[in-house]
Amino acid sequence: MLRADSEMCDHAVELCQRLLRIDTTNPPGNEREAAHLLATELSAAGLEPQVLESEPGRANVVVRHKGTGQKPPLLLTAHLDVVEADPSQWRYPPFSGEIAEGCLWGRGAIDMKNHAAMSVALLTRLSREKRRLDRDIIFAGVADEEAGCALGSGWLCDHHPELVRAEYAIGEGGGFNLNLGGKRFFTVQVAEKGFCWVRARVRGEPGHGSVPRSDSAIVKLAQGIVRLAGGLPTHRTRVVGEFLSAIAAAQPAVLQPLLAAVTKTAALPRLLKFLPDPSVARALGAMLSNTASATVVRAGNKTNVIPGLAELEIDGRTLPGQSDADFLRELGDVLGPEFELEVMRSAPPVETEPVSSPLYDRILAVLREREPDAIPIPYMIPGFTDAKSFTRLGARWYGFSPVRLPPDMRFADMFHGHNERIPIDGLRWGTEVLTDVVCGFAGS
Repeated sequence: MLRADSEMCDHAVELCQRLLRIDTTNPPGNEREAAHLLATELSAAGLEPQVLESEPGRANVVVRHKGTGQKPPLLLTAHLDVVEADPSQWRYPPFSGEIAEGCLWGRGAIDMKNHAAMSVALLTRLSREKRRLDRDIIFAGVADEEAGCALGSGWLCDHHPELVRAEYAIGEGGGFNLNLGGKRFFTVQVAEKGFCWVRARVRGEPGHGSVPRSDSAIVKLAQGIVRLAGGLPTHRTRVVGEFLSAIAAAQPAVLQPLLAAVTKTAALPRLLKFLPDPSVARALGAMLSNTASATVVRAGNKTNVIPGLAELEIDGRTLPGQSDADFLRELGDVLGPEFELEVMRSAPPVETEPVSSPLYDRILAVLREREPDAIPIPYMIPGFTDAKSFTRLGARWYGFSPVRLPPDMRFADMFHGHNERIPIDGLRWGTEVLTDVVCGFAGS
C-alpha cells in the first residue's frame, strides 16, 4: 500500500504555501489562479484536469485518477475560496504563506487549502507511480463555498454531475483534535446543520426625530434582537448524543454517571456557560438547537426622521430532523407576530446514515493506529460545507481533513479567525493519514 514519504509531505507543504499566497477572498473569489496552479501540478504528473468556470474568474478544477472500476469512485474535495482577513490583526501577512514558529501562516491554512494541497500531493504520487486502485479517485477544487457553493460545488453538480458523482466523498468539517477533560479526541464529521437565511421586517409609527417614540420600528427591532439573543428551544439529535456520550465515557469512572446525566438534561445549554473555554461552550451550544444570529440591520436614511420600517437579516441554522418551517415557527415565537419573515435562501441539514461504513471504519482504524491514546468521535458542524451539493448526487459524506494540533492551539480559533495557521508537522501528519485512509479504502 502507498504510504506518504518525506518527499510527498514536502510537496503538500510547498503546494499549500503556494496556494496561501494567492488571494481568493470571497467576494470576489477569483479562484482562477489557484485552480490553474493545481491543474498545472496535476498535468505535470500525467493527469488530465479540467478547469471549469461558472462565471469569469470563478474557476473549479476537477481531475480523475482512474482505477480498475471494480468499485464506485471516491471524491476528495476542497474549496479554494477563503473569507476576508484584516492584515492589521495578523502577526504575519495573511497572504504571505510565511513559515514561522513551526507553522505555515495564511488565510486558508486550515479552511481549507491544506486539504487541497494534501489531496493533490496524493493524486500526483498515485499517477506518477501508476498505482491502480479499485476505485477512481476524483479531486474537485471548488469555488464559492464561503458564499454558499452556488458557483462551485453546486454549479458542478448541476452542470457537470458526471465529473464529480461518487459513492463516497471526503471533505472539510472534521479530522482535527479536541482536548477536553484531559483527553484527546479526533473528530469525524458525519452531519452538518442546514441554513435558513431570513429577512425579518417590522413596522412602526414614523415621526420626527425630535420627538422619540417607544413604538417605532427601530425600537421594536432592537427589542426583537434582544429576545433573539436568548436562543431557541433545545432538540436532541443522534450525532450530538453520540458525541457527548463518547466524551463523557472517556472521563474518570467516578464522574461518568454524573456526566451522562448532565448530557441528557434540558439544562445542558445553561450549564455550558461554566466551561472554562468560551469557544468550546459556544460550539457545543450551537449543536443543541436551531440557531438564529442577527447579522445585518437596516433602518432609516435621514438623521431627523424616525423610520416606519426596520429590517433584520438573520443567519439561521437548522439541526438534522428540523425543517425550514420548524425554524420559522420557532423564530416567529421569539420575535412575535409583528415581524414579517421572508426566507432569502435555505438548504437542508446533511446527515450520513448510517454513520458506519467501510470508509468510516477505515478512518477509525487509521486514527487508532497512529494516535492510540486519542478517541475518534462522530461530529456535527454548526456551519455548512460542500456536502450540501455532493450529497445531492448520492455521495456519502465524511468531513475528514486530517490535522494534528498542539494542545495550546484550538481549531475554533483558526477557523475564520485572526492568525490562521497550520503546524508544519500537523500538515505532514495529515498527508500521511489521508494517504493511509484513501489507499487502504480504495485498495492499492
